[in-house]
Amino acid sequence: MLDHIAIQVNDVAASAAFYDAVLAPLGGERKKRFGANISFGVTGHPLWLVPAQDFEPPREVHIAFTAADRATVDAFHAAALAVGAEVLHAPRLWPEYHDSYYGAFVRDPDGNNIEAVCHCA
Repeated sequence: MLDHIAIQVNDVAASAAFYDAVLAPLGGERKKRFGANISFGVTGHPLWLVPAQDFEPPREVHIAFTAADRATVDAFHAAALAVGAEVLHAPRLWPEYHDSYYGAFVRDPDGNNIEAVCHCA
């Protein structure tokens, strides 16, 4: 249903470096630069980082990225730790969602809740 999403960030370069690290285990990479905006994806341009228009405290956004397997969720988590991300939840099963929901949650440089999730056993 979604074609792309854009999130406002205070420092495009810092946020791009974060997403370079945490999306690499998921197969994601920088795809395009359009002015000050940077896109990421495996194919296409589903995630865009755009400069914040004001510096009011933003509302938290939650973005969950698909991982091929549990090892990929673990690699996402390790990459986030390596760049100093705040860990919200280490990788684990979340049976309250469903029996094979395996996810890890971290904060990006702007405080957004970023997740990698695998729905396989």
